[in-house]
Amino acid sequence: MFRTMSVAFTREEDLEATAADLADRPISPHPNLVTPEGLALIEAELAAARAAYTAAQVKGSIESDRTAMARATRDLRYWSARRASAQLMEPTQDDGGVRFGGSVSIEREDGRAQTWRIVGEDEADPAQGSVSHVSPLARALLGKRVGDEAVVAGQSVEITAVG
Repeated sequence: MFRTMSVAFTREEDLEATAADLADRPISPHPNLVTPEGLALIEAELAAARAAYTAAQVKGSIESDRTAMARATRDLRYWSARRASAQLMEPTQDDGGVRFGGSVSIEREDGRAQTWRIVGEDEADPAQGSVSHVSPLARALLGKRVGDEAVVAGQSVEITAVG
């Protein structure tokens, strides 16, 4: 004969277990090229992660702060690794080709014109007009010059300006 166990004797997943399952942020296998602005962003994120870690240590209830501590520790590991591997790419003399840290304007087959700045992975923000140097778009355009064509997302594009 089996009896049902009272829920008082079962353990719901608690915050500690959730915090323990918090996966590390993935670190890209690509070289961590950064612009001067990208390096400043990484340093700001690292400082914020250190501050969050310190704040999580100081806060009151240990049970409620385990998740905050796990998140702060994870971010601190990530931004420390990104800072340690950062390779600052100073702006180079413009030789007319699409390059890291520079901008490129393209015209698509449908007539849409777009301008992108090619930057490091951590500073890329397509909504703000910047793409990572390892993105398919950047890879297709790097080294090209005004008037050259490239294939982006299966469509032909023409480089109309390089800056």
